[in-house]
Amino acid sequence: MSTAGNLKQLRGQIDKLDLEILQSLSKRAGIAAQIGKVKSETGGEVFSAAREEEVLANILKASKGPLPEVTLKAIFRELISGSRAIQSIQRVAFLGPEYSYSHLAAIERFGQSSEYSHVGSIQAVFDEVARKHSNFGVVPLENSTDGRIADTLDCFIRNPTVKICSEIRMRVHHHLLANCQPSEIRRVYSKAQALSQCRQWLSKNLPNASMHPVNSTADAARLVQTEPFAAAVASRQAGVRYGLKTIFAAIEDHPENETRFAVIALQDSTRTGHDKTALIFQVSHTPGALADVLNVFKSNKINLTWIESFPYREAKGEYVFFVDFEGHRDDPKVKKTVKHLEEICDAVTPLGSYPISATSEE
Repeated sequence: MSTAGNLKQLRGQIDKLDLEILQSLSKRAGIAAQIGKVKSETGGEVFSAAREEEVLANILKASKGPLPEVTLKAIFRELISGSRAIQSIQRVAFLGPEYSYSHLAAIERFGQSSEYSHVGSIQAVFDEVARKHSNFGVVPLENSTDGRIADTLDCFIRNPTVKICSEIRMRVHHHLLANCQPSEIRRVYSKAQALSQCRQWLSKNLPNASMHPVNSTADAARLVQTEPFAAAVASRQAGVRYGLKTIFAAIEDHPENETRFAVIALQDSTRTGHDKTALIFQVSHTPGALADVLNVFKSNKINLTWIESFPYREAKGEYVFFVDFEGHRDDPKVKKTVKHLEEICDAVTPLGSYPISATSEE
């Protein structure tokens, strides 16, 4: 058979497989619609972080290649998103504008078939969820380079009805975007945290450029679109949106730079067997009080994955502590631990249990 004939035959096989995939997708969507009906009758939630994590884990475990993991996750993320939309369109609030890292994290979790609402502050994301204007919110929680996001922690203190139902861990890559030559750049715009995470690179490669913090990385890209001799530190997607060229890619000082986002809602997630639980506690300002709390986790063999202190203005300068740890609120040893904490702490506020997520690339 000629090369042209072989190519035609291979393309015919692709066309046939595409139709088979379409039939399978349609069949799957029909079953998803039936599931939605059952959930509606029983009061079940449309979005289930636990179930979606299970679906992705099963697919990745069964895959033998050649498609890479990132491709399979993207395909099934949109498939799940579309199937969820058949049941009900989910409204998701995030710290805007569009193409900010919070927006990209929201898409990573909920896909393109959700309805997104960008707001101007982290508190506004909490308000959207608390007032039931949005089903979910996406807020930054911590960064591996800069640490905690203080505004988010403060909002958890002030909004005790809001829970964490999922986490998104995203490897954040910053890119230098502009429409001029590197030697012509005189000003660099970005969010303060992004400039901080690229401080060494910018100092070495653009020593004569001045740094200008703005509200978000996406705002920086939008501003640079019309300003000569300026560059933005932002995501590649923001560059595409605002017609900017990627002058230098991945300029963050630490290649493993990662931001963890919390998905917030009015209820948390069911147990998967691979979970975290988050809570806030407050202890008396006495010697050994914190050590006593930490010993509770040790004695119950619970692994702490994060601990952060934070000043609580309403408590006369005292501090509250944020922790998350391995295990679900329904696990017997977690129940035992929380009960003990309630006995020795001045206050304990559960923030929810949710599946542990793997890191995704931005």
